[in-house]
Amino acid sequence: MDARTETDVAHVAAAIGDPSRAKVLLALAGGGALPASALAAEAGVSNSTISGHLARLLEARLLTVELDGRHRYYRLATTDVARALEQLALIARPLPVRSLNADTRAKALLRARLCYDHLAGRLGVAVMSALQEREILAAERTGSGGGSPAAAADAGAGGTGAGSLDVSYVLTAHGRQELAAFGVEMDRLPRRRASVRYCVDWAEQRHHLAGALGGALTTRLFDLEWLRHGKYRRVVHLTDAGREGLATTFGVRGDQVD
Repeated sequence: MDARTETDVAHVAAAIGDPSRAKVLLALAGGGALPASALAAEAGVSNSTISGHLARLLEARLLTVELDGRHRYYRLATTDVARALEQLALIARPLPVRSLNADTRAKALLRARLCYDHLAGRLGVAVMSALQEREILAAERTGSGGGSPAAAADAGAGGTGAGSLDVSYVLTAHGRQELAAFGVEMDRLPRRRASVRYCVDWAEQRHHLAGALGGALTTRLFDLEWLRHGKYRRVVHLTDAGREGLATTFGVRGDQVD
């Protein structure tokens, strides 16, 4: 094989593998940009130590840095970095919970969180399932494994087998109309980014909506104040208006998100 076609997985894995650097990446997985001092606090290291970690992550092309006057802000380099972190979490062992605060944060992340710019956790999975039930999204089996569209849908809506089938989702004509009526600006989705993608949610072992459409839908939920940011990074909360609105608009049941 031509060596130029191979990728250096070990290099990027080593950059992610340090616990402090992993905490930096996870702190940024909600799509925001943070200064070095905030990332040092998230990683539990000194300001002098964090500079070396950030340099390593920049060199590995996992982060980018933005200048605002004298200040420097760091963010994930691409949505693919957030997607890779979500997928790594599928095979990672749980961190031990050693305090009430850590337990509260862990439960909140499981319930609803941001995976870069789109909704994840139980709430994200429930919305994805509702979009399929309303025929806004349609699941298709890809690859050579055969199988029916129903089996493809079960891969996303089912349990531990969520990542076992080659599945893709398409936005239906009906779905485009429904989301446009809901206020999602379908014509303004960035063309440089796949419109419909999914992540296998590490907590639920099921699919949540990613891609440009996932980001645009989540933005709309914030605009309507159906979602609000929580006290912990990446955590979001469903408001009372959001609970009623999602039930009325998409059929998301309360027992799916509690």
